[in-house]
Amino acid sequence: MAQPHAPHSIDSLIGEITALTEEDRALLQRLRRERTDRQPPPPPPLRTGDRVADWIAAVVGSWPFVIGQSLLLTLWILINVYAWVQAWDPYPFILLNLMLSFQAAYTAPVILMSQNRQAMLDRQDQANDYDVNLKAELEIELLHHKIDLLRSKEIQLLTELVKDLSQKLAAREASSG
Repeated sequence: MAQPHAPHSIDSLIGEITALTEEDRALLQRLRRERTDRQPPPPPPLRTGDRVADWIAAVVGSWPFVIGQSLLLTLWILINVYAWVQAWDPYPFILLNLMLSFQAAYTAPVILMSQNRQAMLDRQDQANDYDVNLKAELEIELLHHKIDLLRSKEIQLLTELVKDLSQKLAAREASSG
């Protein structure tokens, strides 16, 4: 009677599976070697300009800032429209327009710097997620093939057992008959 086949290690099974290409196998081996590096690489250290850009973007992009600026603009306009004494910025509020243009001219590039740095961090995270997902896909494919291989070996073993059993039954019938 045939002995059941000893279980394979996953690495030895890779050689038996033909559905994975050599490139896939090499990639899977590389991803396995990097298994210990599950944490994404640390972000680069923040420079002073990065910290300032992040802080400005956080302040300017908040509701308290929008509400506060809206209140100041409303107060500015009301004081200059209803001033009992000479208004320092009469309608059409040229000084107010100059200040808002100055604020926008300096705030926009700083916010863009913060967004660019955040986009770089997001790209690094996406690359790490892609590697993890790719490794999971290859491992699942490998497990599917391993199960198929084990199933085919089990069917082969059962076929051999049925043949042995039928030969023994035929021999028994021949000897008893």
